[in-house]
Amino acid sequence: MSDLSILESNLGVTFGDKNLLKTALIHRSYINENPSAGEHNERLEFLGDAVLELVVTDHLYRNYKNPEGDLTNWRASLVNSKMLAQIAKENQIEEHLMLSRGEAKDTNTKARQYILANAVEAIIGAIYLDGGYDEAKKFVERNMLAKLEYILENELYIDSKSKFQEEAQAKTGITPTYHVLEETGPDHAKNFRIGIYLEDELIAEGVGTSKQEAQMDAAKNALDKKGW
Repeated sequence: MSDLSILESNLGVTFGDKNLLKTALIHRSYINENPSAGEHNERLEFLGDAVLELVVTDHLYRNYKNPEGDLTNWRASLVNSKMLAQIAKENQIEEHLMLSRGEAKDTNTKARQYILANAVEAIIGAIYLDGGYDEAKKFVERNMLAKLEYILENELYIDSKSKFQEEAQAKTGITPTYHVLEETGPDHAKNFRIGIYLEDELIAEGVGTSKQEAQMDAAKNALDKKGW
């Protein structure tokens, strides 16, 4: 068991009930190997997800007069798994997670990103139960909403597929297309390599564990290659 006071310091939160924070750090896989460890963090994650979404939605609604579509995209950029995993790393949450031996070895993967993101949501749920809505709101403001200005300035809320299509149509009059170049792995663990094309020209390739993920990767690489 790690020293939770170090994590509390990183998070900027002192828990009255330390067991709430402990539970937020227990992954389901750990319980499989340590049945007596108590409850895993999925119920707290469920709660924290709702609290996070409410805090962000409330902030956007009160501070911006933009239409619903804009606010939805901005919210998604603040609460997606990539952003939450980044926040987990900034707060050094990963070293305090309780994982099975197998999961502990499986670093730098998409699965680890989701585990980190879920842990952040669980911690928000724990903060809410321990200190109330206002404490949870302060945490979200410090960690998520503080990044909003940068996201808006750099248009990071526009996904790479949408951005490449917009740029391609404006600059060339061509709508990009995507084609699967390679598909590997068993049905439950597929990997895709996808090419993005402007007419017959292959602009870039992308990889992912789903076609959507590979297309996003291809579009990001195409934006880099074109300097768009």
